[in-house]
Amino acid sequence: MTYKPIIIVAGEPNSIFFEIYFKALKHNKFKSPIILIASLKLIKLQMKKMRLKRKIKSINFSELAKCKLDNKSINLINVNFNQSKAFEKISNRSNEYISQSFNIALNIMKKKISNKFINGPISKKFFLKNKFLGITEYLAYKTKSKNFAMLIFNKKLSVCPLTTHLPLKQVSKKINKRIIVEKIKIINDFFKKYFNKKPKIAITGLNPHCESIDRFNEDERIVKPAIKNLLRYKYKVFGPFAADTIFLKKNREKYDVIVGMYHDQVLTPIKTIFEYDAINITLGLPFIRISPDHGPNEKMLGKNLSSPQSLVNALSFLDKNYG
Repeated sequence: MTYKPIIIVAGEPNSIFFEIYFKALKHNKFKSPIILIASLKLIKLQMKKMRLKRKIKSINFSELAKCKLDNKSINLINVNFNQSKAFEKISNRSNEYISQSFNIALNIMKKKISNKFINGPISKKFFLKNKFLGITEYLAYKTKSKNFAMLIFNKKLSVCPLTTHLPLKQVSKKINKRIIVEKIKIINDFFKKYFNKKPKIAITGLNPHCESIDRFNEDERIVKPAIKNLLRYKYKVFGPFAADTIFLKKNREKYDVIVGMYHDQVLTPIKTIFEYDAINITLGLPFIRISPDHGPNEKMLGKNLSSPQSLVNALSFLDKNYG
């Protein structure tokens, strides 16, 4: 059986990604060939810092479809990196390098050479420059995908925030029946297609204890009607639940997914429960995109102490579930 390659954009050069990438390769159990889109200069420098020796196979993008690849060497599409000092503070000087890396990866996806996409951490402050809330929205824009969702996935329990990297004061303005219905449909389709199951989905309320001192209670006026609408179409949805108790063990064990109203409402508990044993999957794109569940973490750069677990999970998930 021929496996489509897993495409990895290394992302921010001043991050821990190369360290965890080299650690993840030690597992060496992946059937899908892994292709890294990054700077040869940066890889060699990081290998020197970590005292690693690994064969690097340079790949020409135009010849990629004809290449026979395995994981005995690092399969690299080189992207020039012109910054004089390779590892220093994160800044906008890496933006062109990161942008080129994404464009190459998206061209590979467009040509159907692969449907498996992983990206390393990106600085939202510098690369996105307040144009997008996160890479999820950036990739949705680049692929013209209107309906998409962020799923933090663990086989025991996954979570999805309805809104992503919004300031809290803006969250209530973005919550509506349409967005709730759209996210539930995308999640349901994903589980049905790839796991052959109809997921049980719990939905939290927006307000503490689903109560509000304001005259307009979003949980009564928006969340409950959206759930009733979904139930008419036989979706397995439940709620709204108070966010402070839904993650208790006896409660969370009843569900496959918990959908929350905003980012930290569901990401804080899921990371507390599983730590790095979770991956960030973007649903609704023309391909499956996964981001290991960590940021650039430049303070840990060069210390060789970072865990590769989330990247290993991302690689294993794509290797197992997508041919």
